[in-house]
Amino acid sequence: MSELLLEIGTEEIPSGFMPRALEAMKDLLQKEFQTHRLAFQEVKSLGTPRRLVVTASGVAAAQEQRFLEVIGPAKRIAFDEKGQPTKAALGFAKGQGIPVEDLQIAKTEKGEYICARKEEKGEETSRLLPAILTRLISAIPFPKSMRWMDLDNSFVRPIHWILALFDGKVVPFQVGNIAAGNLSRGHRFMAPGLFQVKDTGEYLRRLKTSFVIVSPEERKELIAAEVNKAATEAGGAILPDEDLLKIVTHLVEYPLAIRGSFSKEFLALPREVLVSAMREHQRYFSVVDSPGALLPYFVTVSNTKPRDIGVVARGNERVLHARLSDAKFFFQEDQKVSLFDRLEGLKKVVYHSKLGTSYEKVMRISRLAEAISARVAPELKETVHRASLLCKGDLITGMVGEFPSLQGVMGKIYAELSGEKKEVALAIFEHYLPASAGGVLPSSHPGAILSIADKLDTLVGCFGVGLIPTGTADPYALRRHTLGIISILLNKKYPLSLNDLCEWTLDLLAPKVERPSGEIKRDVLEFFKGRMQNLLLSRGLSADSVEAALASGFDDLVDLLERSQAVHDLKKEPDFEPLAIAFKRVVNISGSHAPGPVNPQLFESQEEHDLYQFYLNASKKALELINRKDYPLALKELTSLRKPVDNFFDGVMVMAKDEKIRANRLSLLAHIAGLFFRIGDFSKITTA
Repeated sequence: MSELLLEIGTEEIPSGFMPRALEAMKDLLQKEFQTHRLAFQEVKSLGTPRRLVVTASGVAAAQEQRFLEVIGPAKRIAFDEKGQPTKAALGFAKGQGIPVEDLQIAKTEKGEYICARKEEKGEETSRLLPAILTRLISAIPFPKSMRWMDLDNSFVRPIHWILALFDGKVVPFQVGNIAAGNLSRGHRFMAPGLFQVKDTGEYLRRLKTSFVIVSPEERKELIAAEVNKAATEAGGAILPDEDLLKIVTHLVEYPLAIRGSFSKEFLALPREVLVSAMREHQRYFSVVDSPGALLPYFVTVSNTKPRDIGVVARGNERVLHARLSDAKFFFQEDQKVSLFDRLEGLKKVVYHSKLGTSYEKVMRISRLAEAISARVAPELKETVHRASLLCKGDLITGMVGEFPSLQGVMGKIYAELSGEKKEVALAIFEHYLPASAGGVLPSSHPGAILSIADKLDTLVGCFGVGLIPTGTADPYALRRHTLGIISILLNKKYPLSLNDLCEWTLDLLAPKVERPSGEIKRDVLEFFKGRMQNLLLSRGLSADSVEAALASGFDDLVDLLERSQAVHDLKKEPDFEPLAIAFKRVVNISGSHAPGPVNPQLFESQEEHDLYQFYLNASKKALELINRKDYPLALKELTSLRKPVDNFFDGVMVMAKDEKIRANRLSLLAHIAGLFFRIGDFSKITTA
């Protein structure tokens, strides 16, 4: 068993590109090994901003041998009556490169055929690797790639060197004008020279002595320890920020924490402004005291070991001072114009070239939020209306222009400072929630209503002008918006009709959309269905339970969740499978027969009378429970029909010759099927 080492040396790769690239390299190499029948023990990916690395241990020296069976002509064609091979057999044997006497007989569903069973020897790994590694490098996914010089190939950044070793020997291949070799480089500034590599162990040791920590996990742990140490020395602690820690991990090769300070006068700015100024632009960690209040310090992470740390600290302090001075100016100037007075200014801001200005969007949000509020919280009408008019006002403030991530945050702060109700201010902030899949949801009803209205306008508007997500692109985050709407509806248990929501939004967008409204609604509802289905599956509900509930409708998502859960839970009961089988028989036989009136006088057997009576009793109780949305109890009530249904099928010929009797029996079954359909289509349930 041998080891493989591949290092792609590049110019600085954007931090946000690194996690996916490293994970992909690992997956790609594993798939290549599996495809080519190459045994291996473990594949790891490593990397820094200037190198992407993948290693594999325990790699086999050659492919695993395999036996192939190639089916030829039918036996009756391959041999004559005397058992002698015909031209068909001779030709097949020659084509497979084996003597005719080595042909064997294979028994298949279609009869007996001659076949050639051959042993395929494995290719040496060293001969396969050049093509494998070339494919791997070209397949690494990046949001953006580039070309350089006059080369045909593209990559995230220009490639400067490639190190590729298998069993201590160079894997010979070339990407662009760079040939793979056994040379690597250390830190760009502290150890820029080339050095030879024999194996993975030596590679890792040489990198450490050359000021490169190639393991992201090791760098992350070191950064966390260093920045916390620096904060402790300042009498505080680092404000927890896992996302920033991940970003910084992929910005440096050799991290060194440096503490700096800023003037206490800036502590008068809102906490969110200070943190954003340090985090978003400078990638600084904020320092807080034990109660959690910000201290006038920050910690930055350098990629080099400076001769004088004080010089570096003062340089960063000057940069931050300028940034915070701008923030202070914006904060003071922004308060001179209220959010309401900024409403007119939104007429000059283009939301989307096909969907109008931000002012038009606010007007649509306001009317849509009013309609939603009337259904779920009519007592909050005034709060929702006021918040809807102010929710986008901070987009044209100086602060949000400088710090876009503070949209909503500054709206809330400015609303509070100008005397708006706390409920209005909170709704302005919360209408942007959730900010990510699985993120924090709006806590207030006004915030939830505004969030639904805003996201619906975006979703339906984009679908209306043809901006529909594809498998690889979703530039307007429509999947996230849809999942956000679903999560809020379920969290708040709003019994809102998706059909109504779509129609209300389409009415408001009518002057803007470029497609027939029926098509738009169909596509939007199907999009909701897909996201909701995925969400239910992610919650652990079985696929067939979800499919069964979906088949009975998904207009009310809260109702769909409750029905899916009820079916899923009932599946665990011992009597469920016989019930599902009985229901499938009901559906299969009744088919598309309309549930017409049932006439007991046409019954010819006791089984018909019994089933009808059980149906009447069960339907009365079950419908009351269904109307109360108590689906678990409703389903338990419906289980009483299983035995009468089984007896009915055992003792009654449904498809009687007499047309009236046949129709009467089919109507009875159709009524029973319809009762179950109120909860789900049990024919979708998988049974043994």
